[in-house]
Amino acid sequence: MTSPGFQFDNTYLDLPEALYSKLSPVPVTEPEMVILNLPLATEMGLDFSEVSPDEQAALFAGNVIPDGAEPLAQAYAGHQFGHFTILGDGRAIVLGEHVSSAGQRLDVQF
Repeated sequence: MTSPGFQFDNTYLDLPEALYSKLSPVPVTEPEMVILNLPLATEMGLDFSEVSPDEQAALFAGNVIPDGAEPLAQAYAGHQFGHFTILGDGRAIVLGEHVSSAGQRLDVQF
């Protein structure tokens, strides 16, 4: 896959392991791109001009993990039904923090 220019770092992996779980996304069959926010991608320093729609769909579906990404799910804990429970994060998978040319850290999730 042609890279749009992600510059990944992942400071979440510097946290105690109880706060996240490394994982691989479950592949999606025949993903399709609906829309890509090109102005936002440009603002982030990413260039999708050489990335085909099929490659974009595979990337955003989690079927292809970009170089430098280290997928993880954040964990959270709390009391549930009178017991302390450690739960996974069902909201999103974090690929990593893209560091823009301005030094801004942006979580890339799906």
